[in-house]
Amino acid sequence: MLYAAVAAGSFRRYATYRAATAAGLVTNTAFGFIIAYTYLALWGQRPHLGGYGPAQALTFAWTGQALLTVVMIATGGVDELQERIRSGDIAVDLYRPADLQLWWLAADLGRAAFQLIGRGLVPVAVGALVFPLALPADPLTWGWFLLSAALGAVVSFGLRYLVALSAFWLLDSSGLSLVSGLSCMFFSGMVLPLRVFPGHLADLAQLLPWAALLQVPADVLIGARTGGALLRGLAFQAAWALALLALGRLVQSAATRKVVVHGG
Repeated sequence: MLYAAVAAGSFRRYATYRAATAAGLVTNTAFGFIIAYTYLALWGQRPHLGGYGPAQALTFAWTGQALLTVVMIATGGVDELQERIRSGDIAVDLYRPADLQLWWLAADLGRAAFQLIGRGLVPVAVGALVFPLALPADPLTWGWFLLSAALGAVVSFGLRYLVALSAFWLLDSSGLSLVSGLSCMFFSGMVLPLRVFPGHLADLAQLLPWAALLQVPADVLIGARTGGALLRGLAFQAAWALALLALGRLVQSAATRKVVVHGG
């Protein structure tokens, strides 16, 4: 119940920023049009690029905008946690009768849930009004998509939590955050679907954890993953989520074995 309350509190917290949410909606929608028209030009030359049809490619583009803030693509770390580590306020967090990792995971999932509702639905709806999107009619497919998006959010947190914990050793972890954000942008499928990448790069990119953030959920939504491929995609996401959370637990243990707060 504690972590459910943390998640609910995080949801309410982000829901209070109405102006920021509205501005984000406009930004996501505008970039959705830019990427959609870019995809139209690209798929107009090669109609079956990456195994996608034009409608699937357009749906992939708008799904990226829907999930952009849900899985925090192009964001390197958990910024608030990094700042608390840098300032020494993390000492207060460690005194709480709660697990540090689970606390921040719950808060991040609450944030992700609001972003999916607040900034994810409208861009896709606008895109569907203008472009012929390949959105599924089967409610079960939407359910699988939501599960995949949730797993993607956990994988994203696992990656960003590790970057945030680096602040225990680095005086300034902004450089690592930048590298992590750029890697996420490129290898998640936000720039182009990973299936479009050439040769072995496409194979490698689809094995990396960033593929779990957008590539897999988008493939589920547009029907590129069904049956066994769907189950393998979800298992891929779950495996990376567990691995990253376990690694985060080990790093957290090493980082918090001895915490020194300067000045007190």
